[in-house]
Amino acid sequence: MGLVHYPVYNKNHERIASAITTIDLHDLARLARTYLVKRYFVITPLEDQQQLAERVIRHWTTGYGAVYNRHRKEAMERVEVVPALEASLNRIHVWEDESPLLITTDAASQPIRPITYEGTRRILQTDERVVFLLFGTAWGLDLSLVSGADYALDPIYGKTDYNHLSVRTAAAIILDRLVGTRPER
Repeated sequence: MGLVHYPVYNKNHERIASAITTIDLHDLARLARTYLVKRYFVITPLEDQQQLAERVIRHWTTGYGAVYNRHRKEAMERVEVVPALEASLNRIHVWEDESPLLITTDAASQPIRPITYEGTRRILQTDERVVFLLFGTAWGLDLSLVSGADYALDPIYGKTDYNHLSVRTAAAIILDRLVGTRPER
């Protein structure tokens, strides 16, 4: 999975680069570990933001944090910081010897190659192709990323028209819907 910080939109629908939050680093890494996501890419071209993320990752993987909390270490070892989506796609291609099926997420319904949760689960269960699930920060992924993807996953709908979940919350709901298991009772 990837968390895109550029290109994304601000509230005025202008293309921006958003800041990395350390809570996103931690929580999405823990989510990746819980749901067996092989790699969690943090995507930003901003060098100061890359350095911040790398510092946090080092603390939990090789610094004092690695000894203090081995569970956090296991999660943070899945995080990789890259400057652009293309870099993450290239890394996946090298590891898997194929290009991944790219699925974007958004709080709004996308008319460009939409796919349901059921359709995505079916792909994950029956297709051996690697799937790369892309999340956006700020006010969502730039249309260029959505239009370049293989599919755009349906949004999360709650009980009201309010649809402003944090990316951490949305990612947790989405991964659980796609690959979560239910214990038999």
